[in-house]
Amino acid sequence: STLIELKAIDNAYPLYGRYRRDSQNAEYSITPKHRLDVGQALAEKLDLRVARSKLVIGSVTLPVTAIITEEPDRLGEGFTLGPVAIVDFETLRKTGLIQPGSMYQSKYRIKLPATANPETVAKTLEAQFPSAGWEITDRSNGAPGTRRFIERMGQFLTLVGLAALVIAGIGVGNGVGSYLESKRASIATLKVNGADSSTIFRIYMLQILTVAVFAIIAGLAVGTLVPQAISTVAGDVLPVAPGFAVHPVPLVVSALYGLLIAIAFALPPLARARTIPAAGLFRTVVETSSRIDRRTLVAVGLAISAVVALAVGTAREPLFSLVFVAAAAGLLLLLTGLAVAIRAMAARLPRPKAPLARMALANMHRPGSQTRALVVALGLGLTLFVTLTAIQTSINAEIRARVPERAPSFFALDIPRDRATEFTQLVQTQAPGAQINMIPSLRGSIVEFAGQRVDQMAELPEGAWVLRGDRGLTYSPVVPQGSEVSQGAWWPANYKGPPLVSMDERVAEALGVEVGDSLTVNVLGVEIPAKIAALRTVKWENFGLNYALVFSPGAFDSAPHNMVATLTVPKTKENALAKAIPTAFPSASLITVGDVIGQVSALLTQMAQAIAAAASIAILSGIAVLIGAIAAARQSRIYDSVILKLLGATRRQILTAQAIEYGLLSLILGLVSLLLGLAAGWYVVVEIFDFAFEPDPAMLALTLIGGAGVTFLLGMAGSLPILAARPSEALRSL
Repeated sequence: STLIELKAIDNAYPLYGRYRRDSQNAEYSITPKHRLDVGQALAEKLDLRVARSKLVIGSVTLPVTAIITEEPDRLGEGFTLGPVAIVDFETLRKTGLIQPGSMYQSKYRIKLPATANPETVAKTLEAQFPSAGWEITDRSNGAPGTRRFIERMGQFLTLVGLAALVIAGIGVGNGVGSYLESKRASIATLKVNGADSSTIFRIYMLQILTVAVFAIIAGLAVGTLVPQAISTVAGDVLPVAPGFAVHPVPLVVSALYGLLIAIAFALPPLARARTIPAAGLFRTVVETSSRIDRRTLVAVGLAISAVVALAVGTAREPLFSLVFVAAAAGLLLLLTGLAVAIRAMAARLPRPKAPLARMALANMHRPGSQTRALVVALGLGLTLFVTLTAIQTSINAEIRARVPERAPSFFALDIPRDRATEFTQLVQTQAPGAQINMIPSLRGSIVEFAGQRVDQMAELPEGAWVLRGDRGLTYSPVVPQGSEVSQGAWWPANYKGPPLVSMDERVAEALGVEVGDSLTVNVLGVEIPAKIAALRTVKWENFGLNYALVFSPGAFDSAPHNMVATLTVPKTKENALAKAIPTAFPSASLITVGDVIGQVSALLTQMAQAIAAAASIAILSGIAVLIGAIAAARQSRIYDSVILKLLGATRRQILTAQAIEYGLLSLILGLVSLLLGLAAGWYVVVEIFDFAFEPDPAMLALTLIGGAGVTFLLGMAGSLPILAARPSEALRSL
């Protein structure tokens, strides 16, 4: 016995797309009037064979006619509790599953002429049948839940992409600065031999652009092949396997991003190099210049403006991208200001008596100090690490909250109301001591609240998910399990008056209603007005029978409906009960809660893994920036190391002084990055994914320590070649 999703179709199905079946036997022909096509998952689970296997569904025994290989509207069906099986309408009638009070959905697909406007048709139907209780969707909102998730993931990927752009820009600036520093002697020689600043600019700008073009081509090739690689490695994990195709527009946009970023961040270090006199170039280790000419500032401004325009113009949500760009610019300004403050503070602090500590402090503010580059790079890297850790641990906390440690064994749906006592007796016979929580269940839609008609609202309130289509409804003389009254008062157990309703307090907040307001629901075409008597806090995560709307007894007496129940039984009795209930109650559906928990857990875990995989690109960029910042300081470090060794310093002392310097910077930036990263993580978790923000303090601490440790190790690793430099190399630059 297993739960399936049974779907009946007519001869016009599917209108769009292709419905593909594998009959596995060309000689076995069957008419659509006796169809039983099963999904691949069901065929594998029950080891089904076409024309050789039979299924008992409800009151009818059916031979398997085909294995479904392509169901064009599967993605739009949303979350399901079992594998699919497809029959015709006549077969569905014979199963006896559709009875008064049974819960099922009917979907009518309408193929409109090419000239028709779907929105206009939808509004016409809603106006002509205002009380029908239909949920009308068109091709733009056929799967609202899937669409919202994709939009949220798109927002997150936009954040990752823009963050990688900013980080890459810093890396480009550091890399170009380090490269030009290594070419200092060549630039000075060219200037002494008569080359002017414009010639120097053209020579090295041409080199940088050549490297950038080759890097862009390589990046485009990798980016084009990645979807195919993902499909090969993880195609079964994705709901839609990506196909291999070359899309010119995204490639052109990506190339423009790379070129503009290279220009914007390469110009400042190049401008500094070309504006220094020839004699100054030989003394740049101790004589530096941060002056950038006006022409370069204008060019950099135009390039950055073009990047912003490209990011905003190509974004699905331009305002969202613009806000992020502004926030990124603010973060860079903040870190730059922090670097200036650190240098100023280091210059004014009392000199430590310990020579190594005094040297480390002096390294932060002396001429030629790379404090600004290190602060910006390290601050960006640590902020990114903290942000991603906060996101990841919050999602893990969401998984733990959504997946309860203790849950019922089964959900039982569509229990005939007139056989409720018989059902209870069967459960107690098969599993003595079983806990049974049984309540009535109906479907209906909210058509009015607090005097507002839902069909007349131009836009639904934010978070008002109860207004989208039919909702589960129930009634109860007492407060349901898993709920507590927070406002108002519950009706008496023997209440006989006009309909009253209790609402989840978060839903009430989204709708803007209070105790005493009106609420009208449409059940089977009949509008039933009620008064809100109480608001409740609902523990949705306990996998119990939780309903946003609970009515007073008598509200739905005339409406046909059935019962639902949660069953908590010993593990050893689950199999016996799973076999007995479908036999005695063919119309009832038995859902194994463990399977549902497994699906929820798998979905959230896959989401967390997808986020981590996407964010790893930005993490790698952050590490690359740290390496670039350390490399940019190499020349000045070589000079310092040689002078100190000539004065008698040992390698250990030089390394210790640098370790103190990196340690102080990591401590200061760790605290700043913690605050900035938590703020960014909160925005992503709460505003984009709509989860609770519950970062793990221990993981955040480990992340900061690990990030600072990576910086320290990179700094020390970069210092080893510096210690091996020959004194003559540095002294010739005096």
